[in-house]
Amino acid sequence: MVYRVYVDTSVIGGCEDMEFAEESLRLFELARGGRLLLIVSDVVIRELIDAPPRVRQVLRDLPESAIEIAPLSEEVLRLRDAYLAAGVVGQQWIDDATHVAAATVAQADAIVSWNFKHIVRLDKIRAYNEVNRAMGFGVLTILSPKEVAYDNADED
Repeated sequence: MVYRVYVDTSVIGGCEDMEFAEESLRLFELARGGRLLLIVSDVVIRELIDAPPRVRQVLRDLPESAIEIAPLSEEVLRLRDAYLAAGVVGQQWIDDATHVAAATVAQADAIVSWNFKHIVRLDKIRAYNEVNRAMGFGVLTILSPKEVAYDNADED
């Protein structure tokens, strides 16, 4: 089974960060090997513009078949605005809310992030999903790359 996983910019940047590189790189290897389809939005693309060249190269090195672009549709923007209205995150963290909304609307199997302040945090996960349910969406799984990266030896 190929999982569709939205990756935010922190995961891409994590490939060049000693603390996060091992798990981030493993995630991209899974995509390169056809085990994951990585979903990104225009927010990710925009955030990468100012990133160091080696970080920008991470997505470029993947085959086109390993990446899906999630459009920033009106539906995504309405859901993002609902997160802000509910106080899940403040206006200054609008891009974080947009990542979660894009993953939700794209019906990703999960969103993966190293952002433990505004995305991968139990109270935030609950709050995002309360808004998702109120807006008629399903529950979004929110994980760090550590929970996504797996080896064949771990499977039963």
